[in-house]
Amino acid sequence: MSAAPDAVGKQSQAYLPDFCAPRTVFVGILFAELVAIAVALAAEGTSGNFLVELSKTSLFVVWFVLLAAGMFCQLRNWLESLGKTQTFAVGFILLQTLALLLAETSYFLTARFGQSLVIEDGHLHFLLRTFAISMIINALAMRYLYVSSEWRRSILLEAQARISALQALIRPHFLFNSMNTIASLTRTDPKQAEEAVEDLADLLRANLKSSDNHPTIKEELEVAAMYQRIEKLRLGDRLRVKWDIAELPLRALIPSLTIQPLLENAIYHGIEGLADGGLVVVSGKLDGDLIELRFTNPVAPNQAQSKHGNQMAFANIQQRLEIAYGSRVSVDVTTTPDSYSVCIRYPYEVTRT
Repeated sequence: MSAAPDAVGKQSQAYLPDFCAPRTVFVGILFAELVAIAVALAAEGTSGNFLVELSKTSLFVVWFVLLAAGMFCQLRNWLESLGKTQTFAVGFILLQTLALLLAETSYFLTARFGQSLVIEDGHLHFLLRTFAISMIINALAMRYLYVSSEWRRSILLEAQARISALQALIRPHFLFNSMNTIASLTRTDPKQAEEAVEDLADLLRANLKSSDNHPTIKEELEVAAMYQRIEKLRLGDRLRVKWDIAELPLRALIPSLTIQPLLENAIYHGIEGLADGGLVVVSGKLDGDLIELRFTNPVAPNQAQSKHGNQMAFANIQQRLEIAYGSRVSVDVTTTPDSYSVCIRYPYEVTRT
């Protein structure tokens, strides 16, 4: 189980990677070792002993990476609160200070335990050489982090724009169907029409939240239940819905407007085509670290399942899931002569409490 991602706008302000994560530390050590090999190769011509140079340089750079990772792990939130330019400027200064302190410590230990480790340079020359090398490498590293943060920010903003555009395709269609239902009820049952208007108002309030792109499954189910009540008023006993969701973790996150459009598709492309209506089965469970949601509805004999609206809705939902979770998402459709089933699977994530 993983923690939920922040809103896209907040994610786009994450300038530095998570230095508390083992993967980030491992990549840093790997990069440092490559630098150590390059420095040792450059020094081989003067010392004549590649392995000795590599061991001394590796010891220095590994300690530097571990200390730098620990420092940035503790100071990341404070650094990013300074703003982008200040974050990288202060980060560079901190890295240079750490390099000088580590160089001074190394020289002191060499002077104290010279039999085990030898630094042939003079004190000042060693400090200046370390400062110059670390300045070049740290500047390149901070430049890489800056470019990486800009790339990550552009990807997240593009994803946000795509999500908003895809959701905009759903809302007018949903509103159109709901208003048609209410219009028909005003002539036959004004009291039920009033109840439907109240449900529609609640639905719009829930669906038009500007920044909440990852509500909980419980919230999405509440939205779907409101929609079901509206459709029940229109279709009556022709519509039956079975919610088999006892094993579904209700605190899990899901991209907004996922469950309701799938229920709408099951009703519109399944139940409405049957004179006697039918049963829509909505089931859900936690399968390992994946959430599985399945929507199954009956269809009229020989009814084509390639309706444009059906395909557009599924493609819409699949795109939004892929934007949120990448390749870890699957959307599978199963058809039989008398039924139609859609199964979506995506990673289990919950909000921090």
